[in-house]
Amino acid sequence: MLIDATAVPADRGGVGRYVDSLVAALDEDGARITVVCQPRDAVLYDRLAPGARIVPTSPSTSTRTARLTWEQATLPRLVRRLAADVVHSPHYTMPLASPAASVVTLHDATFFTDAVLHSSVKARFFRAWTATALRRATLCVVPSIATAAELERVGQVRTVRTSEVEIIHHGVEPDRFHPPSPAEIEAARKAVGLGKTPYVAFLGALEPRKNVPALIRGFAHAVIGRPNPPALVLAGQPGWDSQVERALDAVPHRLRVIRAGYLPFDTLAGFLGGSELVAYPSLGEGFGLPVLEAMACGAAVLTTRRLSLPEVGGDAVAYCGVGAGDVAAAISELLDAPSRRAELAEAALRRAKEFSWATTAERHREAYAKAWYRHAQRRAG
Repeated sequence: MLIDATAVPADRGGVGRYVDSLVAALDEDGARITVVCQPRDAVLYDRLAPGARIVPTSPSTSTRTARLTWEQATLPRLVRRLAADVVHSPHYTMPLASPAASVVTLHDATFFTDAVLHSSVKARFFRAWTATALRRATLCVVPSIATAAELERVGQVRTVRTSEVEIIHHGVEPDRFHPPSPAEIEAARKAVGLGKTPYVAFLGALEPRKNVPALIRGFAHAVIGRPNPPALVLAGQPGWDSQVERALDAVPHRLRVIRAGYLPFDTLAGFLGGSELVAYPSLGEGFGLPVLEAMACGAAVLTTRRLSLPEVGGDAVAYCGVGAGDVAAAISELLDAPSRRAELAEAALRRAKEFSWATTAERHREAYAKAWYRHAQRRAG
């Protein structure tokens, strides 16, 4: 199997964590894999997958346009040279002229169902490649039942049999995401400049789909009358949600909202597990990895019932609507009920153990085998 990791960004968001963790789990499981990656990631993948063959591309593939050109023109030749049986493209796009069986991961369908939550260029790009992958790939992988259902609802799988879309949940890394030690909590507090102040945590890119403006307004409404209000800490990449700044400008001066930016991996367990609660009022997710990671850290989690989030949270998280008033009511209720937060934290830890990258890797190996067999049949026929 050849895994094309060249689309993984330097700052590891959800897609990056998916690819990195899958590669490591496949290697641990004994799979024979080749990982093609950006030069900057060669050392990382050599460490994550010591049994794999790591093939760095040229530095010229660092931009999206250059990477796509490389994917279509150079990757098929590389596939032939390495005699790969299956090519896994883990982020929507795929080499159209590859001689091998093709597996493509489609992370969500909100580019169709909620296009306004994305930039118009991004929405058009991923709609086109989703449709292409479903039409041309030997097999597609989606991370949730909700995503498969959304693709079917908007007509993207009308010509694709259910067996050609594999539903494979993501996992969580217990080494990175676990109930934190006091030292880990203290290190996370220092990283975001918190001191001893209690806080509500958010982890994710500040993009419209994450519903951060409603979180900010809801948080402010929930804590404004409290004698010692917690802070709200927004951790993650800046994103492009212009409404975030307006919401921040409206926050009363005595309340503290911290934009922590991108946090290193080694601070995330302390950040999530050290919070009063993790609030993630997303308008819709293909999976919702931050929710699972917060659960694995023993956090009380508040999220919504949109798309895949109930698949991840089950009965181990609290739910709210997506409006600022709904968020405010739920935050206020949880802050006033430490015993409820403790119950959620215990339930979250139990449920998080149901998701492992080892299981994800096993399911991907099954998908690769199915794709190879189907590809061989088509060539023979």
